[in-house]
Amino acid sequence: MTTYRDAGVDIDAGDEFVDRIKPLVRSTFRPEVLTDLGGFGGLFGFQAGKYKDPVLVSGTDGVGTKLKIAFMMDKHDTVGIDLVAMCVNDIAVSGAEPLFFLDYFATGKLSVAKAQEVVAGIAEGCRQAGCALVGGETAEMPSFYQDGEYDLAGFAVGAVDRSKIIDGRHIVPGDAIVGVASSGLHSNGYSLARRVLFEEAKLTVTSRLSELDGSVGEVLLTPTRIYAKQILALVEQFPIRGIAHITGGGITENLPRVFPNGVRARIMRTAWTVPPIFHVMSGLGQVDRDEMYRVFNMGIGLVLVVPSDSVNNVLAHVQALGERAWRIGEIVSSHGDEPGVEYVD
Repeated sequence: MTTYRDAGVDIDAGDEFVDRIKPLVRSTFRPEVLTDLGGFGGLFGFQAGKYKDPVLVSGTDGVGTKLKIAFMMDKHDTVGIDLVAMCVNDIAVSGAEPLFFLDYFATGKLSVAKAQEVVAGIAEGCRQAGCALVGGETAEMPSFYQDGEYDLAGFAVGAVDRSKIIDGRHIVPGDAIVGVASSGLHSNGYSLARRVLFEEAKLTVTSRLSELDGSVGEVLLTPTRIYAKQILALVEQFPIRGIAHITGGGITENLPRVFPNGVRARIMRTAWTVPPIFHVMSGLGQVDRDEMYRVFNMGIGLVLVVPSDSVNNVLAHVQALGERAWRIGEIVSSHGDEPGVEYVD
């Protein structure tokens, strides 16, 4: 008699996995969560009374080929943080409070221990963001993925008062641009990073370079910074006119996404210290500087646009929240050109 397990899907392993992750999931619950893990849908009692005119904000993303570094190192407890970060940072830049999160984990053959590590990271990311992990999906698909590999996707929902939405429409020439430090590459540009470091330079994840604090793999696997709580604290106190999450495309592509017509950004590349890993990749791969700034965050994970008379107070508060930040530029008139970014040294 042929069974599902003979076909490569182990239902018992899936049941064991759910039992193991229940404490991790429950550790993220907010008072609004109405269901436990295991139902068909996660119920969340939305407290509309907290808002005058609530608007829901949603986002979805994955970890990308950064997962390849986790496979190479056989270390899986941080990529879940990356997954949450990529979703909640995207919705937080609108001024939204992340409320709940769901994940999708897919693999060829379920390793309960490995999957548990991944979910532990997702739970940690949710705690950092202040949102609840209300559910997810674990898909075991034999022969679809290479042995030992998996993929991740995530989905976040938040809320903001309509009057408090941050969309960049009030940005004007003369506004100051504040850059908040990234923790490294975050979760973008890894296809180029792997090409340069492993294929061209022939390094491995255990290679150590004098410029780096830790092995190449450790530096590359550093989790993405989650800025959600910091953003919420800032928008309550300061007139933040625009916020950009610096992901794939770097400052060059992401900052103009929040610009109204008629403005551009002038960025001073000497205003902050670019982390060594970016210099290493640029040198080893002979990657043009403009290409580096168009692919990677170059040490800036979040950008705030604020009135110039508020910039010093904003910087002080960002630093009081435990982040490193710099005034990295200003908003200028585009003189009819398309919104964009110009760099000065």
